[in-house]
Amino acid sequence: MNWNTLLSAKRFGLEQIHVLREEHRSEFQRDYDRLVFSAPFRRLQNKTQVFPLPGSIFVHNRLTHSLEVSCVGRSLGNDVAKALLEKHPELKDSFVSEIGAIVSAACLAHDLGNPPFGHSGERAISTYFSEGKGLALKKELTDAQWEDLTHFEGNANAFRLLTHQFLGRRKGGFVLTYSTLASIVKYPFSSSLAGNKSKFGFFTTEEESFRRIAEELGMLKLNDSPLKYARHPLVYLVEAADDICYQLMDLEDAHKLKILTTQETKELLLAFFSEERRAHRLETLEMVEDVNEQIAYLRSSVIGELVNECGKAFVKHEEAILNGTFEGALIKHISPLPAQAYKACATLSLQKIYRSRDVLDIELAGFRIISTLLELMIDAVRSPEKTYSRLLIDRVSGQYNINAPALYERIQAVLDYISGMTDVFALDLYRKINGNSLPAV
Repeated sequence: MNWNTLLSAKRFGLEQIHVLREEHRSEFQRDYDRLVFSAPFRRLQNKTQVFPLPGSIFVHNRLTHSLEVSCVGRSLGNDVAKALLEKHPELKDSFVSEIGAIVSAACLAHDLGNPPFGHSGERAISTYFSEGKGLALKKELTDAQWEDLTHFEGNANAFRLLTHQFLGRRKGGFVLTYSTLASIVKYPFSSSLAGNKSKFGFFTTEEESFRRIAEELGMLKLNDSPLKYARHPLVYLVEAADDICYQLMDLEDAHKLKILTTQETKELLLAFFSEERRAHRLETLEMVEDVNEQIAYLRSSVIGELVNECGKAFVKHEEAILNGTFEGALIKHISPLPAQAYKACATLSLQKIYRSRDVLDIELAGFRIISTLLELMIDAVRSPEKTYSRLLIDRVSGQYNINAPALYERIQAVLDYISGMTDVFALDLYRKINGNSLPAV
């Protein structure tokens, strides 16, 4: 792969149209702004990141997480762009200088396809088909369609949301640039290759869209059938920004919620630095009285350290990344000291944060809510002639093709509808359907 073709300002859905711009924003900055002003992005403010929403203590939701990932991604992308231009001066007339803007926009979009209630929402959808009443549908669908449903993945759903022509929407979904779209696809292969990890990049309905993007950008093809490509290089930067943010911000939230003590949080963050730099940060902490601000200072210092480390790792392994032979995430290729500290954070997070009672409670509730809505809505689209089915179907927004002729398309319309819900909307609908709540009069 090469940078001249990998970075393209061509817009998905507007390939044949040349738009004359009279402003100074680049096409990739336009991607960013288009996402910020979209309804799916706004809805992220009421979707769970890790901890329950709302609460007396403000913790991260999907919106604040996406904004922070975008900021880190921009810094990381700008550092990499500068290093690549020094390394390859012949690229000065390419879009390499825009890598920060591309990565920033892709980071903003990376969680758009996630359903309500965090990862439990994804699991609720996939297990409804693999273990629940959805099993009865297997004989009515193709093998590829069944793989899509039993491995439902937020990343693939984000790509669908950004490229699919929903009813009433212009051709090409959000009409983003090819490079921004390619940069969000962490797993550039079809669901038949998802395996036990349930990770894939696009549903069968978007295979041709991804193929078109990949071929335009010169992405390396690894397999013909099932479809598989090497990652677009900027995916590694988007992934690194996400890895940095969720790991460190979850620690900060856990400290605010008193799941972690101040001392153990400080030790986890100080472990990223050598003795000399650790001493300097301890001196700085003495000038900050508020404990939460002390943690915020250390967290920001660690983010800066990891941005630097991941940027250097990307440039160091540029050749392998472009050849499609690079393995693992960038965060796994940083220097030993921060790598060990990051691993310690991940281990403790698994033990104390992601298995804490509050987190498990929201996952249990989310699982029940999503499963119930799925069961009722899929029953409705399978038997639309029934009175109760009609009531449910009439409640769905007109942008979703809920009355499509093919069963798989109707099921996907249900998944589009449910995955687009906020936590509060899903809970409210669940209560109303179960008769536990009535509209305010």
